[in-house]
Order: sequence, then C-alpha cells, then structure tokens
Amino acid sequence: MSEPIVCARQWRRVMRVAGYRCQCTGACGADHTQGGGRCSREHDRPADKGPQRNRLLAAPADPTLSPTLAARAELRAWCGPCHATACRTARRARNEPDPAQGALFSP
Repeated sequence: MSEPIVCARQWRRVMRVAGYRCQCTGACGADHTQGGGRCSREHDRPADKGPQRNRLLAAPADPTLSPTLAARAELRAWCGPCHATACRTARRARNEPDPAQGALFSP
C-alpha cells in the first residue's frame, strides 16, 4: 500500500479511522448517493478514469481554514477531487460579499 513520504504515522492514523475511504459527505457539492452519503473512493483502488489509482490525503476537515489554523485542525481523509472542489467552493464562499454589510458601492 502506498503512503506519503512525510508524516506517514499521522496519515496512517487518519486512514485507519476513515477505513481508507474518502470522508467527504458533500463539502465538494456532490451528494455521494452511491456511497450512502459519503464518497466511495478508496485509497489505492483504481480511479474513475484512466490507469491511475486513488491516493487519499489527510487534510483539515474544514477546507475554509487558513494554513495557520489548519496546522492544528482535525484531519480527515480526502480524495483529490473532493478536496480540490471543497477548497474551491470554500474560497468562493469566503470571497462573496456579506449581505449584512449592505450595498455600499452599488449604483
């Protein structure tokens, strides 16, 4: 089984808790109905397309955290596609104006 070169002990702990399966439950925008509400991608299993294999990563459960806060955050197993999409979605949501601030510069 493949493992990361650094922080392998911590990665293994996260993967054992997750059962070596992505723990995304919809933060990526997908409903994951085939996996019972959880992403069905498993570590080292064939990817959806092509000859690649899924490689799970241990990353913060909350993709909105800054790198400083993420260093102390709870970790979760993520597949690459779910993690990338969840981070993109969180960035977009963070950059949207707060409706409570009113329309200061609107015409």
